[in-house]
Amino acid sequence: MATIERVIRRFPAVARQLRQRHGHRPAFDVHDEYDVQDLLHALLRLFFDDIRPEEWTPSYAGGSARMDFLLKAEHIVIEVKKTHPGLRDREIGNQLFEDIARYHKHPDCKTLICFVYDPDGWIANPDGLERDLSQEMHGVAVNVIIAPKGH
Repeated sequence: MATIERVIRRFPAVARQLRQRHGHRPAFDVHDEYDVQDLLHALLRLFFDDIRPEEWTPSYAGGSARMDFLLKAEHIVIEVKKTHPGLRDREIGNQLFEDIARYHKHPDCKTLICFVYDPDGWIANPDGLERDLSQEMHGVAVNVIIAPKGH
């Protein structure tokens, strides 16, 4: 858990570093949620061998969804969000509540880590949102991490 949290908290610095490349090579920019997932997956590979991307969840409210990453041996699910003008505090909170309701039914989900990448500062009160959502819900330890915080 501490390793994952450290990777996530340093993610913004890694993303910034990849924009500054030698010899005028094209930058690796994080434009959307898929870019966040790709870079986070690469960083997690430094520490974990069995990373299962896009594992299906059990059916909930008539449908299934895919979790971003499952660390099966550790019983940890990682969900990734990237803010944008249409995805701010309220929308993030609503999506995470839906994710928690889905993921707690997965037999390998004992801990859910929700990484909200907010490079443009769309979350007005990141500490409050983390505090409000980071708790045990439905028998799953939920840890919300918003990074970076503010500008």
